[in-house]
Amino acid sequence: MGFIAPLPGAQKLRYKLTVVPPGKRAFPFHNYRVNDEMFFVIEGAGEVRIGEAVYPIRSGDVVACTAGGPETAHQMINTGALELKYLAISTMLSPEIAEYPDSAKFGVLAEYPAAPDCQPRGFRFVGRDTLSLDYWDGE
Repeated sequence: MGFIAPLPGAQKLRYKLTVVPPGKRAFPFHNYRVNDEMFFVIEGAGEVRIGEAVYPIRSGDVVACTAGGPETAHQMINTGALELKYLAISTMLSPEIAEYPDSAKFGVLAEYPAAPDCQPRGFRFVGRDTLSLDYWDGE
């Protein structure tokens, strides 16, 4: 995965080049509650899972995934013999709630302004709602 620096005038978008080896998946099946993503397939072939459907993808295809519930969950899968390369473009609203329907997990993700050394900073927590504490626990 390679992050592409934000372009002037596009400070609320993230650009990421992802290369998926044959037989592998880019990320776990997931959806976002806040941010939208769009993928442009540069090279290779595979499948994209969206909700309960599976669609073939190949070089030149564009896939848009909107924010929402499990029906918008998505995952890129390389079913081809060559690397699957795609450009991901996503909105950058923070904080974000990600859900992982296959494993019943969720993630709370937040980004903070970069540190003085320009390193990204943020908060990430992944868990399951069955491990939640009561609001008044320990108070």
